[in-house]
Order: sequence, then C-alpha cells, then structure tokens
Amino acid sequence: MPGVTQIPKASAASQSEAALYPPVKHFLEAQGYTVKAEIRGCDLVGCRGNEPPLIVELKLRFTLALLLQGLDRLALTERVYVAVPRRPRHGRGLNPERSGVRRLCRRLGLGLMLVGRSGAVTILEDPVPYRPRPAKRRTELLLGEFSRRRGDLNIGGSRGVPIVTAYRQDALRCAQALADSGALRLRDLRAACGVAGAASILQRNVYGWFERVERGTYALTDAGHAGLARFAEAAALLSLPEAAE
Repeated sequence: MPGVTQIPKASAASQSEAALYPPVKHFLEAQGYTVKAEIRGCDLVGCRGNEPPLIVELKLRFTLALLLQGLDRLALTERVYVAVPRRPRHGRGLNPERSGVRRLCRRLGLGLMLVGRSGAVTILEDPVPYRPRPAKRRTELLLGEFSRRRGDLNIGGSRGVPIVTAYRQDALRCAQALADSGALRLRDLRAACGVAGAASILQRNVYGWFERVERGTYALTDAGHAGLARFAEAAALLSLPEAAE
C-alpha cells in the first residue's frame, strides 16, 4: 500500500506490535483520517479536517505501561486510544474485554481498540470524559455505617480477619446484656442494650450467639460467650460513654 511505512526487522515483539499498525491505519483511513506513524513518539497519529488529532498507542497486551503511555498522550489531545490484539480465550494477562478494564479506560478518558486475528478492528470504548453516575444509596449506606460505628477497631488492608462492623457491635451489645442478666424477653433486652433492631439480630442469629429459650425470650450460647471474649476490646468500648472513646 503506497505511503505505508515498511515494518522494520526487529525483535519478534516489535514485529508483532508493528503488525497492529496496518489494520488500525486502514480502519481510520476508511473513516476519513489521514494517518501517519511514529510522530514524536506516538505510534499512530490521525488527522481529519479541523478536528483535534487522534493518537493510538499499540501494544501486544493490556498493561499498566500502556495506560501510562496513553495518559501521557492526553496532554497532546483528548482523543487517545490504546489498541491491543484480541486476547485468545486462554491467553495470559488482563482481558481487555472485561467490564472492569473497560470501566478503567472510561475513568481515565482513554479509548480502547481491539485488533482481531483477521485484522478487524473493534472500538470497545471511545475517549470521552468519565462522569460516574452518583450511587446515592451506596453513599447513604457508607455514611450510615460510618456514623453507627463506635471507635476504629479495624486495621485498613487486613485480610482474613473478622471486621467489627456496626452490625457486629449491635450484636455485641445484645450479647453483653444477656451475659450480664441471663435470659431476657426482647422488650427487656432492647431496654437493656439500647439496640432498636435487637429482635432482627437475635432472630437471624448470624453469628450463632443466641438461642430462643421460649417464645420472645432469648439467652446467650457458648458461642456467644466466646464471641464476647474474642471481641473483648470492642465490647469494652461499647460500654463506655461516647465521649470517652
């Protein structure tokens, strides 16, 4: 094809990356772009009329290095794509067709192209400013959990350890009241521990801490005593006035 730069005989990796150029060039030329390669470090630059330039960076795999390269190109134009081959079904590395990868590209304002084995080019994402839809309900749940928790008894980044959530704290309040007074009717338990949702906590019995001894009356199980011992620090905090935390 006249005007197409010849692919240099370099390493196998660079030949493979260079093989992405002709199909992407053809794809863009079919849409009216004039395309040239290796313009001031950019793998591919396309221009069409008075529009801002379009830049495409080509790589064999979807990697952090590719994203960083694309972000750097956003200083030149808002129309930046990253292009990678369509990954084989059992290929290595990140699959660019995964929803999380596509969402990441949208968040960064990068477009995403796939080049198939036949040379077909597919646009998965266009480079548009990312405007996340506010998740009002999730924000309410986040702030609700934050305000209901007493103290800060967890360590951020921990794995494999139980989290002292607001729900667990309420369960500990119920357990402590039963440990102090023995079996209680729900009405008396609510008054003793101050947990409005005590009935739901005892009936669901998520942690196995409670048992119904008769209709409307509950007691603490051995697992409940063990839970109070395991979360002794949290239980002690809950017994303090809030100002003393």
